[in-house]
Amino acid sequence: MLEASAILKAKILIVDDLPANVLLLERMLTGAGYASVASTLDPRAVSDLHQKNDYDLIVLDLQMPAMDGFEVMEQLKLIEKNGYLPVLVITAQPDHKLRALKAGAKDFISKPFDVAEVLTRVHNMLEVRLLHVEVHRKNDELKKLFDQVVAERKVSERLALQVPPDSIAARLQARPDVTADSFAEVTVVIADVVGFAEQTPAVGPERLTLLLEEIFTKFDGLVKERGLRKIKTLGNSYMVAAGVPALTGDHAVRAAHLSLDMLDALAHFNERGGHSLQVRIGIASGPVVAGVIGKRMYVYDVWGDAVNTASRMESHGVAGRVQVAESTRRLLGEPFQLEERGALAVEGLGEVKTWFVGGRNNTEGGHQSWQHEQIAS
Repeated sequence: MLEASAILKAKILIVDDLPANVLLLERMLTGAGYASVASTLDPRAVSDLHQKNDYDLIVLDLQMPAMDGFEVMEQLKLIEKNGYLPVLVITAQPDHKLRALKAGAKDFISKPFDVAEVLTRVHNMLEVRLLHVEVHRKNDELKKLFDQVVAERKVSERLALQVPPDSIAARLQARPDVTADSFAEVTVVIADVVGFAEQTPAVGPERLTLLLEEIFTKFDGLVKERGLRKIKTLGNSYMVAAGVPALTGDHAVRAAHLSLDMLDALAHFNERGGHSLQVRIGIASGPVVAGVIGKRMYVYDVWGDAVNTASRMESHGVAGRVQVAESTRRLLGEPFQLEERGALAVEGLGEVKTWFVGGRNNTEGGHQSWQHEQIAS
């Protein structure tokens, strides 16, 4: 709830072509303690005045000769950032009340004026308006802080040392010039956690980094259990490869199981924490080059066709679903429920046939480790 002092400090504009009405309303409002009450007899000036002063409430007469209140509201819609019109209309015509509400007004005052009605409706409207402004302000702050967290995470990840796999580390010690290998067939998974911007201000900006770390820690455990290789994280994105550096014949199957594990783990995370986050996952199979980047700080990375296609599968995917390219679909068999999505026009790749992995056909290969975590806790 807002304090009474905050409501009384709100900026109010009275718009009426009759000086007597303006004077009466000004006396009512200033007498009730409102400290910032302005007025105009010219409805054509309202838009400019509001753009300059950003009023918390506009008390607007509907019947004026130069420009009626409905025309004024249409002009106000053009300058209101979020489409919310802080307008309380004045009318003596019953049929105008519903029309005004449909046009964007939030409430109305009837003529002749009743002091109690005027003060009650003004107070209620200001309370709603100021709460609306405060929610938007907090959401904007949360969005800025979240963007800052993501930007800082990207910087730290560029500087962080990711130790290369043991097999690569051993080869680097023996022959420092050998740092990259070509792989004809691997599967790449790219997962992007979405929904942070929609989190309510109650979550608190200080929790954003912790939420990301907790989710990615869960993903790390799943990757390890499936025998895949975590490549890197970048902001909200999490990248995994199957079939590097050790070749595996079932790389696509492992990647699909991991992706479904991720969906289950995030759903459980949301249930436990009351969040509404989702993960959008793209998978593709094909050739890559994998190797170590850097001289003093080793980072094991992969790049190539499979990486590019997996990135497109993720960015053109659907939150809460796993989208795979045709290259991966050909390697998946009976264990999975596959839904044809159709061909997507993907920049740089042309028409690409895509599929959704809807789930598993049986429990074999399923991941249930989070249940043990729940029991243990």
